[in-house]
Amino acid sequence: MPDIRVILTGDGSHSLLNAELDETYHSRHGAVQESQYVFIKQGLNYWLEQNKQQQLTILEVGLGTALNAWLTFRLPELAGRQISYFAIEKFPLTKAVWQQLNYAAHDRNLFEKIHALAWNSWQQVTPLAMLFKSESSLHQIVLPDLSFDIIYYDAFAPNKQPDMWTMDVLQKVVMKLQAGGVFVTYCAKGQLKRDLKALGLEVESLPGPPGKREMIRAVRLNS
Repeated sequence: MPDIRVILTGDGSHSLLNAELDETYHSRHGAVQESQYVFIKQGLNYWLEQNKQQQLTILEVGLGTALNAWLTFRLPELAGRQISYFAIEKFPLTKAVWQQLNYAAHDRNLFEKIHALAWNSWQQVTPLAMLFKSESSLHQIVLPDLSFDIIYYDAFAPNKQPDMWTMDVLQKVVMKLQAGGVFVTYCAKGQLKRDLKALGLEVESLPGPPGKREMIRAVRLNS
């Protein structure tokens, strides 16, 4: 397990610092506001505006603190929808670490349930939501026989983990994206934009969360 330290970010919410990589799990300007803006507003809410179907499949690369998962499962707009959420995490947090995190103080039961559920099998989170937490690397995993509506790509930054942003790795996840599906990430590198376009996605640069100029949302074309 890497050397992981709890830190306080600019919006008062906790994040984690991977001391070996000298990389934080979220923006130092605000962990919750970054996840809420990038993955929920520009990813999930955007998809919901375009789709009325009652089933939703999500792939998360980098479960980390489970902040994105927690924000997703508690979203009121998802009430009544069946959710299948598949998350990949090579280094699951220990209970001693995740129990320190402060951003679920008003919905602690759900947050703790997400972390406490067994790994490597489908588990019930809510009456209509299932979660599979895969303790694996994206390079090694055989992805499930699912087509995903949304991909939360939340790996460490390209300058810290370049192997997570290669064309081969991106292709592995993009090929599992439904037609009309949404790929969303905090990253806005020019090479990432070019690679996603080469993989057949329509790429949009959006204003980033506080402290970041841009982010990327990409949609798999229907044709």
